[in-house]
Amino acid sequence: MSALPLSTAQLPGTGGAIKSQAADFVVEELPLYEPGGSGEHVYLKIEREGLSTRDLVVALGRLFHLPSRAIGTAGMKDKHARATQSFSLHLHQGEPAGIAERVQGELGVRVLSAARHANKLRMGHLLGNRFRVLLRGAGPDALERGRAIADALSARGLPNAFGPQRFGAQGDNAERALALFREPRRGWSAELLLSAWQSARFHEWLARRLELGCLPALLDGDIAKRHDGPIFDVEHAAAEEPRRVAREIVPTGPLYGAQMRWAKGPALALEQELLATSGIDAAALARAGLPGTRRAAWIYPAGIALEAQPEGLWVGFELPKGSYATVVLREFTKSEVLSAD
Repeated sequence: MSALPLSTAQLPGTGGAIKSQAADFVVEELPLYEPGGSGEHVYLKIEREGLSTRDLVVALGRLFHLPSRAIGTAGMKDKHARATQSFSLHLHQGEPAGIAERVQGELGVRVLSAARHANKLRMGHLLGNRFRVLLRGAGPDALERGRAIADALSARGLPNAFGPQRFGAQGDNAERALALFREPRRGWSAELLLSAWQSARFHEWLARRLELGCLPALLDGDIAKRHDGPIFDVEHAAAEEPRRVAREIVPTGPLYGAQMRWAKGPALALEQELLATSGIDAAALARAGLPGTRRAAWIYPAGIALEAQPEGLWVGFELPKGSYATVVLREFTKSEVLSAD
């Protein structure tokens, strides 16, 4: 993250730290759809603190004697947060209300709703996330400064970078992944390391495009993403500029993998150069089992709201799925070290 310039670098920051307490960082999933009321899967909307998404998947599996593949989630949520997200359990029998009561009583979480649905909840089955975060210890003029930053972010957006949590507690997950290209392994921990390697390369691509003055602008040959999801080839950037300015489309960058859709023309040259510089080739990507994909390069936080309190500044906003609140919050604090820890 430190290699990427701030979108609001010219504005003074608010200061403050996040996650002094779990209740300081509130995140709520915005669902893609509501459960239909019938089917083999039970959807539980759960509010919890001090448990990661994976922790809760494991606990639910033990409670109902289910393998992890029988439990679905739409995304991952921070452990040190008050998080609300949905889980699906492949349970043929049992009333949702009774299942919810058991989960709430035995796992120490709040179940906000329970209903049946026909399909498993899968990664990406959400519109985005709503955040409300306390910048504890923000300066006395934090509200005024925060308003200027909020206005700038609403007007221009910011790079869709990954948060520091993507790279592990020591920040070295991307480097640790290199061994997996030589001696491939499978499993959750391997996927975590390889995703960090992809993220680091995406950050390099973001930094180069920003350096060239080509973000959020499009290049000929880019692959753009529509706000409703589909991606498409950009043959002539100038022709697509009105849609980009209207925020209907954004450029995408590479999450390298053997099946990734490559850009073309001038945009392709940069993607190929960065992969070659990494020392990893297409054969290594295939051996490691990385399919690859594209990621939106630019985001526009929605509904930014600020509230000054004696303990600091509350910042609320919505982000599309896959985007990191910490990337937005560093624009406010102007600090790479966000956490009070």
